[in-house]
Amino acid sequence: MALLLALLAAVWMLQGLGPGNRGFILGLRATKLAALVTVAVAVGVSTILFQTVAANRVLTPSIMGFDALYVLLQTVLVITLGGAGLVGLPPGAKFLAEIAVMSALAATLFGTLLLRGARDVPRMILTGVILGVLFRSVSGFLGRIMDPNEFAVVQSVSFASFNRVDATLLPLAMAVTALAVALAWRMSARLDVLALGRDPAVSLGLAHRGVTLAVLALVAVLVSVSTALVGPVAFFGLIVAGLAHGLMRTAAHAVLLPAAGLSAAILLVGGQWLFERQLGQAATLSVVVEFAGGLFFLYLLLKGRIR
Repeated sequence: MALLLALLAAVWMLQGLGPGNRGFILGLRATKLAALVTVAVAVGVSTILFQTVAANRVLTPSIMGFDALYVLLQTVLVITLGGAGLVGLPPGAKFLAEIAVMSALAATLFGTLLLRGARDVPRMILTGVILGVLFRSVSGFLGRIMDPNEFAVVQSVSFASFNRVDATLLPLAMAVTALAVALAWRMSARLDVLALGRDPAVSLGLAHRGVTLAVLALVAVLVSVSTALVGPVAFFGLIVAGLAHGLMRTAAHAVLLPAAGLSAAILLVGGQWLFERQLGQAATLSVVVEFAGGLFFLYLLLKGRIR
């Protein structure tokens, strides 16, 4: 998988490179490639982590409302500070503050839900969907009462676009993602125990509540990174997690986490190369990914694979 990703990256960087200003073109391509890989790793790893905590392969952070929570946070910031005030904030400090707030809110809201309702899967799904609808409804209401110019700022972060990358956040986003993924991989053994369920994990000496809240904080960090760079993606993580489990045929997180990140990166880089270079932007990758992910979600539900 790593070799395939390296091949795709080489094709992405070198295909159609003319005799003009190669340095400028390579710089633009490298920035976009780094953003795609960062988003892919963040989405893939966060989905595996969340499914481990939820003990369910159908749930993803987006389905449970993490992305909607991020958009609501952006909307509240625009309402409070105004569009000009929000744009005037230092991007790095704003990004880190958003991650901290997201982690605290996610641990409070979703930690309580998962710790108390992990055994009641239908109720957990319903509650997560309701929370997502609530966050989106509040964001929509606030959008209707704000200035149209400020609403445009909110709209720019409300929809996924792999063609729009905030390059100013990229170095910090890459560093945060690398740190979060390293922490998650270091927790692989504890994640393997956590995946056994609450009672077996506690009987084996795992601090179940503490590990669950720590994993949710990592999920919130990774979701914040991916949403800040390209916007919310609902079902992409579901596809990636399914691929990782299907290809690796193991429950070991030391294998699943890298596999999910690599699978996501291959899909994003390969898909963006196909739609951008071969199809001339005749279609949008985010729309195709969401459509395919939605079908896969329905397939899992209809096949009764909620567990």
